[in-house]
Amino acid sequence: MASWLLALVTAFGAVFLLELPDKTTALTLVLTGRFPALPVIAGSSVAFALQSVIAVAFGSVLTLLPGRLVAVAVAVVFGIGAVMLLREGFGAPEADEADDTGPPRAATTFWRAALTSFGALFAAEWGDASQLAAVGVAARYAEPVAVVVGSFLALMSVTLLAVLVGRAIRDRVPAHLVQRGAGFVFAAFALVATYQAVA
Repeated sequence: MASWLLALVTAFGAVFLLELPDKTTALTLVLTGRFPALPVIAGSSVAFALQSVIAVAFGSVLTLLPGRLVAVAVAVVFGIGAVMLLREGFGAPEADEADDTGPPRAATTFWRAALTSFGALFAAEWGDASQLAAVGVAARYAEPVAVVVGSFLALMSVTLLAVLVGRAIRDRVPAHLVQRGAGFVFAAFALVATYQAVA
């Protein structure tokens, strides 16, 4: 039991510290500024549960995957997201401001927001430092369930912090500006991933 608890606490601490300054946190801020909090949390929880299991079960195999292939996939996901967000953000800001008192226009469905959050965060977390940390902790303690639980709790703790900050931003900044900012952030992530693919 002591080994199990030690593995859980070690996994939580390592992943939490690595995630705070990570791109996943920035991406969660962006997603929460764009979508309601609940579908972002739902999508991220599924993405992080899968990533935690993958890190522990197949961690050694993941490190052998070609980094170029992973980087290309991430670049494509973020590139598509950037195009969609920038198109919406530069679409009709006047209408957005005019509808401030009424119901939101063309509200995104729960499932679309959750799936977008899942896809973006799953791709961003793939091969991430925190995922590799979970692999290392699992190898050291041989307590896979504890490492999965600790990693998942750490990822969700950072996500909930980012959601709280993202909601505050969304309540104070016009939606079209949030969309534009999100689009530029997605584009930056796509460029970084493209550089990693070709470097």
